[in-house]
Amino acid sequence: MSTKEGIVKYQCDYTPAPALPAARISELNAWRKLMVLTKLIGQNPHLYGGYGYGNISCRLDKIVRADGRHPFIITGTQTGGKADLTAEDYVVVTACYPEENRLVAEGPIKPSSEALTHGAVYALDSQIFWVLHVHSPEIWHNAEALGVPMTANVPYGTPEMAAEVKRLYIESDLPAKRIFGMAGHEDGVVSYGRTAEEAGFTMLAYLVRAMQLSERKN
Repeated sequence: MSTKEGIVKYQCDYTPAPALPAARISELNAWRKLMVLTKLIGQNPHLYGGYGYGNISCRLDKIVRADGRHPFIITGTQTGGKADLTAEDYVVVTACYPEENRLVAEGPIKPSSEALTHGAVYALDSQIFWVLHVHSPEIWHNAEALGVPMTANVPYGTPEMAAEVKRLYIESDLPAKRIFGMAGHEDGVVSYGRTAEEAGFTMLAYLVRAMQLSERKN
């Protein structure tokens, strides 16, 4: 069911570049820290092959582009295990082409293995500015009871996953719920929103509901 965590499956046209100013990533860092504290982002030697998991991104600007390929800032590859990040741990994805399994990035580090999926989410609606990808066994295993839309069993970070995200947006109540699970990516859950609060609190609200369901089962 699960795929090996942390493996980049897309083609990345990467150019080393200086880090963004610290002030530019301060809100990203604050929300990422909250996800670390709740263990939605992190690293566990007993889970997912010991690889770091989870990432967060936000749009670089609010310019509406006709092609939907909005540049975004995202945590770099294999930073999930770090409790605190610096500007050196973030990279800008300047263009994302899910259908070609390719993205373009620049910064001091290469992008997360989930960057292609983040790009697919931003392409859904020009009013989406924040995306969270976490690992939550509680939400993932209770997805049906919680009414969380789930993708088909396809690998993460692939054109197939990007296509599933688009399908869910059209065929399910994803636009209203702003959260979905990845059937082919063990414990993988994504939320998004117009603001960090909208994306983050959506994830936390579902986590609380999932924990309540788990308590009732015990």
